[in-house]
Amino acid sequence: MRTYYCLSLFIWTYMFHTVDAIPLEEKASRDLPSKRVVDLTKDDSKMLHRTKRGWMWNQFFLLEEYTGTDTQYVGKLHTDQDKGDGNLKYILTGDGAGSLFVIDENTGDIHAAKKLDREEKSLYILRAKAIDRKTGRQVEPESEFIIKIHDINDNEPKFTKDLYTASVPEMSGVGTSVIQVTATDADDANYGNSAKVVYSILQGQPYFSVDPESGIIKTALPDMSRENREQYQVVIQAKDMGGQMGGLSGTTTVNITLTDVNNNPPRFPQSMYQFNSPESVPLGSHVGRIKADDPDVGENAEMEYSIAEGDGTDMFDVITDKDTQEGIITVKQNLDFESKMLYTLRVDASNTHPDPRFLHLGPFKDTAVVKISVEDIDEPPVFSKLYYLIEVDEDVKEGSIIGQVTAYDPDAMNNLIKYSIDRHTDMDRIFSIHSENGSIFTLKPLDRESSPWHNITITATEINNSKQSSHIPVFIRILDINDHAPEFAMYYETFVCENAKPGQLIQTVSVMDRDDPPRGHKFFFEPVPEFPLNPNFTIVDNKDNTAGIMTRKDGYSRNKMSTYLLPILIFDNDYPIQSSTGTLTIRVCACDNQGNMQSCNAEALVLSAGLSTGALIAILLCIIILLVLVVLFAALKRQRKKEPLIISKDDVRDNIVTYNDEGGGEEDTQAFDIGTLRNPEAREDSKLRRDVMPETIFQIRRTVPLWENIDVQDFIHRRLKENDSDPSAPPYDSLATYAYEGNDSIADSLSSLESLTADCNQDYDYLSDWGPRFKKLADMYGGDDSDRD
Repeated sequence: MRTYYCLSLFIWTYMFHTVDAIPLEEKASRDLPSKRVVDLTKDDSKMLHRTKRGWMWNQFFLLEEYTGTDTQYVGKLHTDQDKGDGNLKYILTGDGAGSLFVIDENTGDIHAAKKLDREEKSLYILRAKAIDRKTGRQVEPESEFIIKIHDINDNEPKFTKDLYTASVPEMSGVGTSVIQVTATDADDANYGNSAKVVYSILQGQPYFSVDPESGIIKTALPDMSRENREQYQVVIQAKDMGGQMGGLSGTTTVNITLTDVNNNPPRFPQSMYQFNSPESVPLGSHVGRIKADDPDVGENAEMEYSIAEGDGTDMFDVITDKDTQEGIITVKQNLDFESKMLYTLRVDASNTHPDPRFLHLGPFKDTAVVKISVEDIDEPPVFSKLYYLIEVDEDVKEGSIIGQVTAYDPDAMNNLIKYSIDRHTDMDRIFSIHSENGSIFTLKPLDRESSPWHNITITATEINNSKQSSHIPVFIRILDINDHAPEFAMYYETFVCENAKPGQLIQTVSVMDRDDPPRGHKFFFEPVPEFPLNPNFTIVDNKDNTAGIMTRKDGYSRNKMSTYLLPILIFDNDYPIQSSTGTLTIRVCACDNQGNMQSCNAEALVLSAGLSTGALIAILLCIIILLVLVVLFAALKRQRKKEPLIISKDDVRDNIVTYNDEGGGEEDTQAFDIGTLRNPEAREDSKLRRDVMPETIFQIRRTVPLWENIDVQDFIHRRLKENDSDPSAPPYDSLATYAYEGNDSIADSLSSLESLTADCNQDYDYLSDWGPRFKKLADMYGGDDSDRD
């Protein structure tokens, strides 16, 4: 369907059984409805008959913001089918039907139930239909129509921002654009002047102006200076109705800042500056600061300082502090009050970013005079050199002068100076110095080999003012003197094979010398004069500070000579010549066919190729441990197989315990068994002592048993005699520790076993009379304590 807008009237006509809308002619008068009757006929049930019908209404516009007491009349719906008998019913649907717009179903009158706002919704699309009350049939098809809201001036202009911020360079010309402000009006711009906005300036004159139509703010005065005034506040008004009386208006504020341009040169606040500087200030020290004023800001106020001319251009320099824009006067060379006391400088300050537009205002720089006075101070002594290097031979005599240092007082008074050595740098007090003339001499002998360099510090002090002192390093180099003889570089273990052939190299020897000649070492090897010709070995000088030892005969014998001593004379070629004699010990060893040593002399030393000394030591330790284990195992096995000495239960034997041995003490009842004396056959088992571990296992020489019917005393004497005459007998033979008591001893048995069979207690007090050897028995059996026990 298509909708057509007319200034005074809308007419809609619908065809029956069609969906296309046919536009109606525009009506000139709002009071005269337009209608078109379409009649459809049907002939003999084949022709359609068009009936005459049509909608009629006479109002389609409505004013917004209606403030009357009654509801606002919108218009009337009417169809030519309505005969006025009340048989038709009008129904309204669409935007706002029933809430904003209500219809009288009998008459078709439409009213607005509420106040409407065009700015919220400018038109409403509604649909209407007429229904026969009796049959419920639509007498007219549903038709669509539009209600348009007429605008009134009820909205004031509003700016897009409540506050604008803008900037413009200072010194700008008249008419320079600053910013554009924009105001909008919600009223209908196509209906009247309600939305036509005009701009005007309320505050900010005469500095700025505004274009009434575009809202562009421009400068109104020439050469506005930021230094005079930087901030401006401008109030702009926007008024509708073309700015006429009765129009609505709105305002906004614009904050305008004048930005800086470089239109001001730097200027010194004073034409001359005066500074003082001590003559002893270090290089680069700050003497003073100067600053030129520039009312500009930012990079427009940046400046640099330079020395234009003056008699101190070589002594001083000026640098620019970028943070404070100050010129810093610094010392470029050492100052000397005695040479010059006053310096004059001319310092320029100029902008680093000048603006070409303002160069006509004059040069953008300024000049000031700077005077610097040098102050005299008491300076410490000054040495003639930064350091001293002294070379001295190591054989110099004690007390010899080896060098001299000099220092002077730079002040005009020229005070006397004394010299001294800082003993922290000469802890051994090897050197000393003359306090008046600075001569350095030795106190002790020098040795280059122990200390080739000595670094000492010399102090020069003013006599009148001990606080004024200076220090300087003195490097003393000890020059070498050939005072050490060459010697073997290491200990050589040399051997020669028994099957060696003449001319075989058995050893190469090298030497060392603690001296350090400037032309390098050169050593020579010769036989000693006492033995110029050795029949066994030859010394060959390799001419490279080494010598080779060569065999001279065919074959060597260990049985005849197991070790050879070969003296070698070694001397150097420096002055004075130093020499020494080194003796090489050469052992004769058995070797295999490849010349590998197998054994030397009585030692069974196997040096298999590829085995290191650590591996050989580990193998030897393993062999020793296995031997010890075998010996212990054999000793335990023999002890188990020992024949018991006590055959019968009634055979009671006593043990004699000696208390002066290093065995197990009185409780060690197995230390000595006297049963051996009563059973000599048991002694032939050659058992080892159980109380002493022998260091070497000796083969016990077995003798023919002659013990049958021999008295014990004779057995002991014979056994002692055999041991005394046997050179291989061990000194710890247990048989030699026994003493025979003899026959018919007056002492009864001391056995405690027999004492139990006595009818009465025995008296052991007599044991105390037998001497200290029986003191232990007397304490055990004699006295009242034992009786009580």
